[in-house]
Amino acid sequence: MPDDKSKKNKHVRSRVAGGEDYEVQYLAEQTGLTADQARTLVRRYGNDRQKLMEEAKTMRGAK
Repeated sequence: MPDDKSKKNKHVRSRVAGGEDYEVQYLAEQTGLTADQARTLVRRYGNDRQKLMEEAKTMRGAK
């Protein structure tokens, strides 16, 4: 059963569901990375959104 997108709270937004394409796509759009790069970040660093945003900045700076 899909997530109920009408039920949002801070706890849910602080995490990225790496198995959900829309979550990965949103992360990619917010960070300027590709969906594959965003998915790699989730696999490597976990699902904490703040940590992922920090690592995305590092990844973009290394290009």
